[in-house]
Amino acid sequence: MAERKGVLLRLDPAVHDALTRWANDELRSTNAQIEFLLRRALAESGRLPAGAVAPPRRGRPRKDARPRDAPPENPPADNPPADNPPAGNPPTENPPTDNPPAGNPPAENPPDE
Repeated sequence: MAERKGVLLRLDPAVHDALTRWANDELRSTNAQIEFLLRRALAESGRLPAGAVAPPRRGRPRKDARPRDAPPENPPADNPPADNPPAGNPPTENPPTDNPPAGNPPAENPPDE
């Protein structure tokens, strides 16, 4: 892991409380929220150094973790390729029915007056 620099930061208590509430809403620590906001501000202003190491991903690492830049080995099972439709009975376009289609009945000719 890259060396991290410790910084003493003096904040107004109300600002710190607001940052803490925001961090809790985002499920981050206050320290991680401050770093997130600083990185975002640097990136938006074009001042984030190109050599800046990306922050670690949030949450627990997956068991089959691989490097971030590596492509997935197999496509996810949830999204089969378009040329291989899922197995099973395909739906029919218009299944036969004994009942007429629901809706308004055909209009009768109006009586002659």
